[in-house]
Amino acid sequence: ASHTYSCTYIYFLYILFEISYIKMEKVMRLATEKGVVIFTKSSCCLCYAVNILFQEIGVYPVIHEIDKDPEGKEMEKAITKLGCNAPVPAVFIGGKLVGSTNEVMSLHLSGSLVPLLRPYQI
Repeated sequence: ASHTYSCTYIYFLYILFEISYIKMEKVMRLATEKGVVIFTKSSCCLCYAVNILFQEIGVYPVIHEIDKDPEGKEMEKAITKLGCNAPVPAVFIGGKLVGSTNEVMSLHLSGSLVPLLRPYQI
């Protein structure tokens, strides 16, 4: 069976794709502007805990509070599409997505987090 779609529907899909792509680009641009970047929400206690852990290791990450960004909802979707199981905290080290709290804590408990962060320690 063949499907026919109206020009309006196809244009709508194109716009959705374009918006999603632009937000993905923004997230990646922000994620690579410094060595350690965390996307958070201001009310997230796990975000706070991860930030404090990094500071105790001697790393002061760049924090982007997506709930204070007008494009935050779209950025949250983009972070999820990048593979982060929870949209916040989304931790990037050296421009690469490490993950959220579970991944960071697993790395820390296994002894792998400090060596990963060593180039960014103050």
